This record gives sequence, structure tokens and C-alpha cells, in this order.
Amino acid sequence: MLEQLKELEQVVPFAMKDFHTDNGGEFLNWGLHRHLTGRRVPTPWTRSRAYRKNDNAHCEQKNWTHVRQLFGHDRFGHAQLVPLMNELYAKEWSQFTNHFKPTFKLLKREKKKNGRTKRFYEKKPKTPYQRLLESPDIPEATKRKLRTQHSGLDPFALKKSIEVKLKKFFTALGNLDRESTKT
Repeated sequence: MLEQLKELEQVVPFAMKDFHTDNGGEFLNWGLHRHLTGRRVPTPWTRSRAYRKNDNAHCEQKNWTHVRQLFGHDRFGHAQLVPLMNELYAKEWSQFTNHFKPTFKLLKREKKKNGRTKRFYEKKPKTPYQRLLESPDIPEATKRKLRTQHSGLDPFALKKSIEVKLKKFFTALGNLDRESTKT
């Protein structure tokens, strides 16, 4: 987990302001604690309440669009598949999702008298890339770098590469599953 966090901090175009995790042992450890609190400016670290499954609802809602639609609902028990998944997420999938998949942002919620909630969304969806360009908190040099990166991307080529890598992943999965069932 610590290595992944360090890699993530190197590639995201903004500084991490705080860190929120669930209660798994992969998060609650001294190495991660030292990394977050041992900085010149310590990063605030919060965690979910134990046995409260909705505490990470905003993160969990992305499981469908970012994980399940790509890999399905199965659990993969082969360590050999991890590099294939990580490469796909780090390269093509993150580029495709962040630059070409717009989402609606929830603006507000109103509770109605009948117990229902009415949600109000922005009129036009935007990609995470567009939201970063509009943010006053992102330095202009970072925005230039993002624009250069975006101009070199082709959504159709990314989609094709994603399909090729998924085929490779599921072929490897099938081979590993066949090997594990042999006795």
C-alpha cells in the first residue's frame, strides 16, 4: 500500500491535502503512518468508523464504473495477474477515464416532506481533466502539462489498447485457473 501511495503521489497533478481510509490492515500500519506524519507538513489522516459500511460511500460508488465494469465481480486469486491489472489502470484506463469520460457532479440535495431526497446535478457533465483545468488551485505549469498530455491522447486508440490488455488478462486468468485445477 505504501509503495502504491508513493507512486500515486508522483503522478497526480496536485498535492494530497488529506488521506482517508477504511479500517483494513493494509491501511492501518506504522509504515504508512510514518510516511504521512513524518513530512514537513504532516498530512491529516482520517479513517472510517468501524462497522459503518456507508462511511466510504463516495469511494465505493466508483467500484462499479472503475472496477466491476472492467473486470467483473469475480475475485482473482493469482498474484501473477496483479502486474497486468496495475499496468492497465496506471496507463490506458486512467487516461481514458480522466480525459474522456465525463460525469455529473452533485450540486445539492433537498429532503422532501415525503421522505424522499431530490438531487440537483450540474447541467453539463465534465471530465476530471476539465475540472482540473477549471480549478484555481492547480498551477498554470501543471495545466500546461495536462493540456500537452491531453493533446497526445486518442480515445479510440486508448479503448483499443484497453480491450487488447483485457483480452491478455482474461487469457492469463484462464490459463492460471486451468493450471491450478490440475492435480
